[in-house]
Amino acid sequence: MLTQSESQGRKEPLWHKIVRLLRWEKPTGRLILIIPALWGIVLSAKGMPSIPLVNLIIFFALATSATTCVINDLCDRDIDAQVERTRERPLASGALSVSVGITVAVISVGLNAMLAFALKPLSFWLWVGTLPIIILYPLSKRVFPVPQLLLAIIWGLVVLTSWTAVNEQIEFTTWLLCSSTALWAVGFDTIYAMSDRKDDQRIGVKSSALFFGKYAPVAVMICYATAALLLGLLGFYMQLQLSFWISLIIATIAWIWQFIRLLDSQLPNTAYNQMFTQNVWISSVLLFGMIFGFLKL
Repeated sequence: MLTQSESQGRKEPLWHKIVRLLRWEKPTGRLILIIPALWGIVLSAKGMPSIPLVNLIIFFALATSATTCVINDLCDRDIDAQVERTRERPLASGALSVSVGITVAVISVGLNAMLAFALKPLSFWLWVGTLPIIILYPLSKRVFPVPQLLLAIIWGLVVLTSWTAVNEQIEFTTWLLCSSTALWAVGFDTIYAMSDRKDDQRIGVKSSALFFGKYAPVAVMICYATAALLLGLLGFYMQLQLSFWISLIIATIAWIWQFIRLLDSQLPNTAYNQMFTQNVWISSVLLFGMIFGFLKL
């Protein structure tokens, strides 16, 4: 007899299963990579990137996100089946076969490569350097105590890729943006991992939330605070105007509020996902601050 999940999987059209595999029905996870990619081109272009390049970067970041999700789900399908939050993912639940997953992964990587190749040569090679880390990230959860660091490197490399898409110069300010983005990623992904702590501990999966234990809120705040400091240095060196500083203050207050909430040991799991989602609008506020930060009012 079919389980309810298997019965629903048979009724669900193939295209919708693939959409779920790519996570396109959940825009939060896509935007949280697209927006920092836009930070890179906005700052590199001094607030005036070309519209075609903006569109190209959006599609590139979306393709990178898709590639990351598919490879992650292929590697983690057995683990995902044992975690409450992820057990209904198409590969974990059996709604999609491994062969279909591999096919989607190959297509995703191919499209990602084409979009990267349309950028400048340095950007393309930075993407090539990102691909092994995308593959290693899910595998690292078995052996590396803080796999979120690898995810953070992916975020940082995407920002480097978008920055060099405007010009092929990597400057001091480029590294400030890359580092702040990576630290921010460790922070929000540690929060995301906090909702899975019980399942991860039972299965034996590594995460920063488990590694830092009761000090996880402090670790998140250190990441956020250092990211804010580096963004402040970036604004100083790039001589950004008032709107950027207002956006940075808003972002910092939001991060402090998240830290205060994390100190509550009785937080429901839904609260961690809410805080993860909040980082989309926080990064959006920063994006608008960067855009208007080049306007001398």
